Amino acid sequence: MKLIVMTQPTFFVEEDKILTSLFEEGLDCLHLFKPGASPMYAERLLTLLSGDFYSKIVVHDHFYLKEEYKLRGIHIDDPETPIPNGYKGKISRTCRKIEDLKEMKRHSEYVFLQRIFDSQTFADKKSTFTANELEQAAKQGLIDRHVYALGGMNIDNIRVAKDLGFGGVVICGDLWNRFNIHQELDYKPLITHFEKIRKVIG
Repeated sequence: MKLIVMTQPTFFVEEDKILTSLFEEGLDCLHLFKPGASPMYAERLLTLLSGDFYSKIVVHDHFYLKEEYKLRGIHIDDPETPIPNGYKGKISRTCRKIEDLKEMKRHSEYVFLQRIFDSQTFADKKSTFTANELEQAAKQGLIDRHVYALGGMNIDNIRVAKDLGFGGVVICGDLWNRFNIHQELDYKPLITHFEKIRKVIG
């Protein structure tokens, strides 16, 4: 099972240090997700990270960054947006409906199935699937190693996702909620929790 960490939606002072520590602890794939932010801030964050990590970073916006920094790939946040003209690298997408998975998987390295559980980052983003719907999708082969669970992922829910046959999970709130970006400097609890998550992923 694969583990992806998605960044906080906003930039913050200690971010490059935390991301560096996560990579050093074995993070294989980071999704740089900063909706609505200026590309200047994304570039600044990338320049603060070692170039050794660029091949593990997927960008959600400002796709030119992929070529400029030789990043791993791009992520398109919905099923409708077309692939950029002339783009030849790795692509992943976010999918909101089980029935779209089959088509999305054809054109993506992997697909996020969104809102598996209630989001721990956005209070208004609730689960949109019943356990039975997910089980049926798994039986039909729609959920497989190319589909990653997004939304409300924590240690307990990772186990559920693993049992359903998801190929990976996307961690966001469960990790970042362990560090107050406005008040704290010590991010050891966040790194310790990441180590626990990695053990569950196996």
